[in-house]
Amino acid sequence: MPGVNLDKNFAFLEFRSIDEATQAIAFDGINFKGQSLKIRRPHDYQPMPGMTEHQTLSMPDNVPVIAGVVSTVVPDSPNKIFIGGLPNYLNEDQVKELLMSFGQLRAFNLVKDSSTGLSKGYAFCEYVDVTLTDQAIQGLNGMQLGDKKLVVQRAIVGAKNANAIAQVPVQIQVPGLQLQSSSGPATEVLSLMNMVTADELKDDEEYEDIVDDIREECSRYGIVRSVEIPRPVDGVDVPGVSKVFVEFNSVLDCQKAQQNLTGRKFANRVVVTSYFDPERYHRRDF
Repeated sequence: MPGVNLDKNFAFLEFRSIDEATQAIAFDGINFKGQSLKIRRPHDYQPMPGMTEHQTLSMPDNVPVIAGVVSTVVPDSPNKIFIGGLPNYLNEDQVKELLMSFGQLRAFNLVKDSSTGLSKGYAFCEYVDVTLTDQAIQGLNGMQLGDKKLVVQRAIVGAKNANAIAQVPVQIQVPGLQLQSSSGPATEVLSLMNMVTADELKDDEEYEDIVDDIREECSRYGIVRSVEIPRPVDGVDVPGVSKVFVEFNSVLDCQKAQQNLTGRKFANRVVVTSYFDPERYHRRDF
């Protein structure tokens, strides 16, 4: 039963059960019409006998996920991910798009300076499918973005120490985090992310134009052997959709392309690059 106060922009909701009310707490921080909702218990709320305060406020694991809704509150959990070393020119949508290349996000927060509104260069996130946590960490940690490398690890130290993390340059060991480069050594295959979207790849003519444009651009930096851009197929989970893979004639050509393309804009999107295993490329293990 809702009660709405339009003047002060708040409302009270009464649920059918305690469990349903507790589940609703999980949607604290979701974006609604450009605003971040704050969902709290009433000030005079008294927990039921035998229930702790943590139990009344924590996010239950079985909360249904609303398609397309990403909370801006990332709760502390073993699957909370810290992303450091983000270039300041990347906005929320660009960072989110990068992270969502691995799967749907449950929660995401790009930390900003309260006085300027600019990115502080780090963020936190959690995936709907927690089994993607390690995959995303492995794929992103050490990735080169412009003149920086990402530091992506489980947020072991927790959100309370986020300010301490932010004050440490990403090139220095962060307490509680291991700096490891999973991008590996340079190869002749370059993976480009945030360059195309799945919708752009559906139309045959547009797809061919995209392939030609990318081949032409990459040819400026060396001999291009092949270009692979996995396309979406209805009802099929196609690996690597929205990623671009370019095979060069040599490692040196690939390195030159990587240095020139990282941070560049393609269709108003900032390009993110990493080297890719040639054996996986040839067997189309994207």
